[in-house]
Amino acid sequence: MAGRFRRTLATVRSTGAVPRWLLYIGGATVLVFTLVALAAPLIAPYDFDQYRSDGTRFPKLGHPSGDHPFGTTVQSLDVLSRVIWGARTALEVVVLAVVFSLIIGVALGLISGFVGGWLDRVLVLLMDALFAFPYLLLAIVLSFLLSDAIGSGVVTTALAITVVYVPQYFRVVRGSTMSARELPYVEAARVIGAKPRTIIVRYLLANVVQSVPVVATLNAGDAILTLAGLGFLGYGIQPTEAAEWGYDLQRAVSDANAGIWWTALYPGLAITVLVVALTILGEGLNEVLNPTLRRRRAFAFLLPGRSASTQAPVLAAKEPR
Repeated sequence: MAGRFRRTLATVRSTGAVPRWLLYIGGATVLVFTLVALAAPLIAPYDFDQYRSDGTRFPKLGHPSGDHPFGTTVQSLDVLSRVIWGARTALEVVVLAVVFSLIIGVALGLISGFVGGWLDRVLVLLMDALFAFPYLLLAIVLSFLLSDAIGSGVVTTALAITVVYVPQYFRVVRGSTMSARELPYVEAARVIGAKPRTIIVRYLLANVVQSVPVVATLNAGDAILTLAGLGFLGYGIQPTEAAEWGYDLQRAVSDANAGIWWTALYPGLAITVLVVALTILGEGLNEVLNPTLRRRRAFAFLLPGRSASTQAPVLAAKEPR
């Protein structure tokens, strides 16, 4: 474990300056949002739906002040508390959606790419049909159907977003599996009588999921926008269940027309910063995990049997071990 960690650090240090700093900045920003989400009950001044304290109602559309640093909404809710609790809601939905879509998409991609035949054709047709739909429209339809069946909430919204991203994991893993199944080590496993399940789990899985973390990071940023879109259109999490940035933006549209800026600025800024952080984190991870994109350092060496004064140094690329 320690050796693998050192190799990972060496790989990160071997990348170019720009991708490395993208990785650092994106990772640090996402970490801050994650800590804020996890510590929301401790750092939020009030509950997400609290509009009074000590028997006194908060001011309606109050300007940012010492008691309410981000101001209050038309419903007398504290904007700072809504932003903090909204980070917790976004973390819950995005983690569930990415985990669900990753498990389903990777499993189906492995099976489809390894088995082939009619099963592969059926799965490809199904995933292409899902991929052809506009992702927000598909999420709205699924959220509407699931809310009637199991009710609205974090899990329902996460399931609606899950179906949107399953085809992406399926395509990536299926293509890698179809290439890897013809390699000699897979053929050797077949010759010695390994079962298909053993080949998939032991020999293919670890070799076809190398690009999945990058896709998951980019999908997480896109899922934030999808969640905000659902909340803005009224198909996401209900306001009585949790704070959600998209819903807050929808409520702030009329405020902006009246010159009230704080109810829309802070939720919109939170969405923008988190999406940008996840995007640049994904770009940094792609540079680190993809050896074809990673820049390698050059060093000089001398050919054997020649002195340093009689030959020019030869440059070679060194890959960290």
